[in-house]
Amino acid sequence: MPLTMAQTGETVTIRKITGRDEVRQHLAELGFVVDSTVTVVSRMAGNLIVQVKDSRIALDRTMANRIMV
Repeated sequence: MPLTMAQTGETVTIRKITGRDEVRQHLAELGFVVDSTVTVVSRMAGNLIVQVKDSRIALDRTMANRIMV
């Protein structure tokens, strides 16, 4: 399922990242890599704030839909 389906406060493991090579590379630089854990901190209008490692990152809906958990 895409990351947008995860509930607030839920910790999930990344299984796959879809999209063009540039998009996948950008997400990897932010810490979104396969088998890492992500916690959904909050959501507003479909956009997410997630905790990855020691950072909180805001993702819009289209970017979050590319991250499969």
